[in-house]
Amino acid sequence: MSAASPGIPAARRASVWVDTAPDPSPHPRLEGDVRADVAVLGGGIVGITTALLLAEAGASVVLLEAGRLAGGTSGNTTAKVTSQHGLIYNALRSRHGAETARRYGDANESALAWIAARVARDGIDCDFRRQPAYAYVTSAERRTAVEREVEAARAAGLPATLVEETPLPFAVAAAVRFEHQAELHPRKYLLALAERLAALPGARVFERSHAVEVGAHEGRQVAKAPGGRVLAERVVLATHYPFLDRSLAFARLRPERSYAIACRIAGAPPAGMHISGESPTRSIRAVPLGDGEELLLVGGEGHVTGTERDTELRYERLEAFAREHWDVREVAYRWSAQDPVTLDGLPYVGRLLPHSDRVLTATGFAKWGMANGTAAALLLADLCLGRPAAWAGLFDPWRLTLRQSLPRFATENAQVADHLVGDRLRRPSRRPLEHLRPGEGAIVEHEGERVAAARDDDGTLHALSARCTHLGCLVAWNAAERSWDCPCHGSRFATDGTVLEGPAVHRLERKPLG
Repeated sequence: MSAASPGIPAARRASVWVDTAPDPSPHPRLEGDVRADVAVLGGGIVGITTALLLAEAGASVVLLEAGRLAGGTSGNTTAKVTSQHGLIYNALRSRHGAETARRYGDANESALAWIAARVARDGIDCDFRRQPAYAYVTSAERRTAVEREVEAARAAGLPATLVEETPLPFAVAAAVRFEHQAELHPRKYLLALAERLAALPGARVFERSHAVEVGAHEGRQVAKAPGGRVLAERVVLATHYPFLDRSLAFARLRPERSYAIACRIAGAPPAGMHISGESPTRSIRAVPLGDGEELLLVGGEGHVTGTERDTELRYERLEAFAREHWDVREVAYRWSAQDPVTLDGLPYVGRLLPHSDRVLTATGFAKWGMANGTAAALLLADLCLGRPAAWAGLFDPWRLTLRQSLPRFATENAQVADHLVGDRLRRPSRRPLEHLRPGEGAIVEHEGERVAAARDDDGTLHALSARCTHLGCLVAWNAAERSWDCPCHGSRFATDGTVLEGPAVHRLERKPLG
């Protein structure tokens, strides 16, 4: 099903957002030493928004991005700006209490309001539009879960109602509907913010400047990249997955990948934004392309990074679901993204280390980064500027409620230990690496050593160390994305060894083919 039908082009291996946004002139690489009040590492929604807030408040800011701005997870999202994150509020209330559920909802509603105001104030052309958001179930046995969610969400002050009909072309048993939510084109939005940032005095933006280390020197924090250093009073790690191991953040996060397709269909996609409250997860929305054309976006099929052998099957399942309910004429785009999930279901935003406010971080948005990431940026800016910070205790990476999550911590890290040890006991493929076909990759034995070998579409063969440069787990081949993924902490590498996702900061070592 993944192959295109005769006469129909194959889906682009890129998100619709990356493909349809303007390609701005690149920002320079970091060369030499620069100084600032705050160094912000990471050019996604958290980093760009935080840097903009700080610069507008009069702080000097340097923003470092390893690749291109808004080209990572923020450019590969479903781009729903909403406080409705599936059936979450009853779970938050049960686990943490009604006040935590209320504050979480308030943080995300505040982020939604900030984005809406920013789009209106700056006249940002990013397809921003208000939509209702639905979390639905099709099983009658799950109706009670929706009823409880509506009650918990309303108690948290959120615009929730119970409905039995939705704009979807299939029956639902029940759904919780949130009014006045929103969707947008994330890359158009973020590039507009970045343009505003770069024009401010005291703000500097560098791309293709991969920060690999943060340390202290003569009373200042120093962020190091291959081309230079940023010396600052504070550093904000907006790198999606904190790469500094001294915080042990990697041991308190579970990296998950999810998948999306965008289809041309007969007729119009359903109005509103939708997500299933049962397994398998299905996330649905329309994507306006201009001239009245709209694509159908279907997402889901999440799994822990590096643990799925047949990643192509994930796309096939999404396509099968789309074809079951709509007349699909073409799958135009296919892409995937990654997001960490925390131990207790709440993001980590604040101090990287428990007794210092010099290095701050934000992570663990559980695939709801548009609103959560903006709320994190509002919080980070307040912390950097010494202002009263709403939600600081709620999102504190060292909050006391994490003690409740110790059993899950033990389980997650037992699985990591299994990969560290067990993967080394598994036999590599017996195929000679020379037999790999274009687009294939495998862990093979070459000259007595395990090697991560892959062949590009043009026939170029790459041979790399099979050990992740973070903590040494064996990487696994991701056939759908043509990447090497680490099952321990989610680091990902291109076929040439380049780092695609952290916490790893160093590339996979090349191995000689001779």
